[in-house]
Amino acid sequence: MLIAGSVPVTSVMAELGAERSLFHSEADFQHAFAWTLRQLDGALQVRLAVRQEQNEHLDLLCHGPGGRTAIELTYVTIRWNGTDPHTGEEYGLRSHTAAEIVRNRFVADVERLEQLCRPGAAGTTGLALLLTNDHALWRAPAVDQPTRDREFRLHDGRRLTGVLRWGVDGRYFPPNERQLSGDYRLDWQDFTELPGRHGRFRWLAVPVAGRD
Repeated sequence: MLIAGSVPVTSVMAELGAERSLFHSEADFQHAFAWTLRQLDGALQVRLAVRQEQNEHLDLLCHGPGGRTAIELTYVTIRWNGTDPHTGEEYGLRSHTAAEIVRNRFVADVERLEQLCRPGAAGTTGLALLLTNDHALWRAPAVDQPTRDREFRLHDGRRLTGVLRWGVDGRYFPPNERQLSGDYRLDWQDFTELPGRHGRFRWLAVPVAGRD
């Protein structure tokens, strides 16, 4: 996918990975992503925390001569301690949000981006991007047991499409239901490999096409 019709998301992540192996926080990741995007194409305008309707904020809004892209970035970690070989910085990452909550949040981002890319939205495209060292997010479960977040799983090769319900055995929680008009096949990419347990970081990008 080209961000704002100009820069491939793979180029941004490759450049980021060449300079840093990981990030201190989601805000740190968002800032580094925006900075790298501007370095790759100085003609792009990049804005962070852009206010939308109902007091919500979009992580990044990028626009330039080739188009416009709304971006939601997610960075979640599990415990890892060590040094970034690129920068020499010491990190003590903590375990944060449970995987099921991350899945719900990410799918909600995709649904929200579809609304932002609706017809009449000035040719806007969308991008939901997740970076993590939590292998539970990219690996399929060993046993496909029914769980309340089953329809929200993000493992490699899975498809997200249609109505996704939160719950089991007919007992669903309507506020967490998501409806996607697109059909998205999930394809995880490697970001960096660091020593020790949980040292592998991978990223997932879901591009949302603009609709005329």
